[in-house]
Amino acid sequence: MSIEAAVAALKEGQIVGVPTDTLYGLAADPYRQDALESIFMLKGRPQVKPLAILVASIDQAMSLAMFTDRALDLADQHWPGALTLVVPRLDNTPDWLGHAARHSIGLRCPDHPVALELLEASGPLAVTSANITTKPAATNDEEARAYFGDDVAVYLEGEAPGGTASTILDLTEESELVLREGPIAG
Repeated sequence: MSIEAAVAALKEGQIVGVPTDTLYGLAADPYRQDALESIFMLKGRPQVKPLAILVASIDQAMSLAMFTDRALDLADQHWPGALTLVVPRLDNTPDWLGHAARHSIGLRCPDHPVALELLEASGPLAVTSANITTKPAATNDEEARAYFGDDVAVYLEGEAPGGTASTILDLTEESELVLREGPIAG
């Protein structure tokens, strides 16, 4: 399937499969709460666990969140790449994105040509690993299709060469906190 087909499906609130540098992912339009709810239901994922937002650039990320000098330095060093930064979200960012009580959002710019092409065409996307919760994450479109079949509108072809979820670093407090170990060492 094509990037154009994926963008059209996303605009209709459908879920799209996309390869990233870490794992194969399920993507949805973050501005459509119904689309995000569909991902949670499809995966069997608790809604208290926020979805990361993938972006094509620091500029896209800054349309959703506030970046301190430290956050900008880390993004410059590790984006595109396997580092998710949890930062304060902007007031105009929808309440259902990120962690509502902490007013924060996790953002990442993936280092994968297909993911970046999609993000440049669609804008930021809510993305999570393509798997049923508690099952191993898919690393390519064929594995994702085996999990979800026709429940995903479009599967973009490709492999996720990393095979490991991104490092998540919380920058919302004075002391940085690694929320998930991953390929980027703290």
